[in-house]
Amino acid sequence: MTTVGLTGYGCYLPDEVVTGEEIAAQSGIPESVVVEKMGVHEKRVCPPGDDHVTDMCVAAAEDALEMADCDPEDVDLVLYHGSEFKDHVVWSAAANVAERLGAENAFATESYTLCAGAPIAIRQVRAQLQVDHLDTALLVAGSREEDLVDYENEQSSFMFNFGSGASAMVLEVDPGSRTRALVHESAALTDGSFSKDVIMPAGGSIDPASEESVAAGRHTLDVPDPDGMKERLAPVSLPNYLEVADTALERSGFARDDLDFVAVTHMKRSFHDLLFEELGLDPATDGVYLDAYGHVQSVDQVLALEDGRGEGLLEEGDLVCFLAAGTGYTWAATALTWLE
Repeated sequence: MTTVGLTGYGCYLPDEVVTGEEIAAQSGIPESVVVEKMGVHEKRVCPPGDDHVTDMCVAAAEDALEMADCDPEDVDLVLYHGSEFKDHVVWSAAANVAERLGAENAFATESYTLCAGAPIAIRQVRAQLQVDHLDTALLVAGSREEDLVDYENEQSSFMFNFGSGASAMVLEVDPGSRTRALVHESAALTDGSFSKDVIMPAGGSIDPASEESVAAGRHTLDVPDPDGMKERLAPVSLPNYLEVADTALERSGFARDDLDFVAVTHMKRSFHDLLFEELGLDPATDGVYLDAYGHVQSVDQVLALEDGRGEGLLEEGDLVCFLAAGTGYTWAATALTWLE
């Protein structure tokens, strides 16, 4: 089987910071709940006229390509797996990123699995590199869904941790000594019963944008039945996280005991720590809690990888799991071996 390696990655974060204290003041939720329970010490947000999704993706991609020592002209595929909320509606961010980078020999496409996007995008690209006429792929993701959060809507409070930023990864076929991580197998599952639990009510074909929909505030994210969602999600979320992690590890020839580091979606602190405990890991040393960024959709995994590397938590030979979940509801995992 052809080997696929991660040869470079990059991140971009906007300069503007919103603190947990500010979120508490806007929402009326106690600061202790925002900071300790929701796990948001601070997060980055984008100014209205700058740091659009493609701007952030291009910046992250430039860093990833530089780390990989890869020329944009050598990229065969640009895959965007970030937020559906981007510069324009019904529009290819991937094509725009490829053009701006000078990836003139690449074709561009998009993959959208909300916050579960990173492990699934890696899975798709790894498989494509193994069977298609491709050698090098660039994966980019950006999110500024924080723009869609109404802090006065208590029903959507679990999204108050949404932050902004972008990530990029370069995957290559048989990259040899330039390999930073070997990409192994993946797993994913979806429970479609949650498909309508998180929506932006207006702007689609059911409720097209209109003066009335704008005036009524129907263009922000909403949870129609938050109590019902919590009641149904509580018994399945942890088992599903563990199932996709175990399956990805098993397919890769490993088990939980082999795990050294988990890069996981930002979530409330208590659930994060419980998940690490169930995996047999220490959340303080075997992962990074993203309380300085909040939840940046499918960017979280690369943010955690970068911080873990910077804090000296990753060593050569460590088994890493990219673990994610996104409303809809999909859980996904990909295993990698860190080689630096």
